[in-house]
Amino acid sequence: MATPDFVLTLREKIGTAPLWLAGVTAVVVRGDEVLLVRRADTGAWTPVTGIVDPGEDPSDAAVRETLEEADLQVVAERLASIGVTREVVYPNGDRAQYLDHTFVMGYVSGEPSPADGENTEARWFRLDELPPMSDGMLRRLDAALSGEQAARFGTPTR
Repeated sequence: MATPDFVLTLREKIGTAPLWLAGVTAVVVRGDEVLLVRRADTGAWTPVTGIVDPGEDPSDAAVRETLEEADLQVVAERLASIGVTREVVYPNGDRAQYLDHTFVMGYVSGEPSPADGENTEARWFRLDELPPMSDGMLRRLDAALSGEQAARFGTPTR
């Protein structure tokens, strides 16, 4: 599902006014490869991203979103960065801004596939052969792939 039910319920009350939401970016690593998905709405390659449900732990959201979007079983290994995105304005006029939690995810099993319709492709990329991505996504990948144990702050700008 592209938009969680709780967001749709809020939108019924506030229309297109800005929402402040918790988000996750799941950087799934397998050896010298990283999982990327091609977004159906923009065609951009990104790591798996999603919205944290009310009461859900962000690391659990990263695991859930990876299963929903790419059909992979993964485990959260560490928080790589946390930061605020720029405001996003969607084609329907809805506005949102996200507190993004970027996690390094360990691959457990499965073959990547665009499982829920939010993406048109899901596949592994060698770290030295990444497709073009936005600066914000590249910063998230850099934080996740850096090997640093402490999380970076202020990384995610879209």
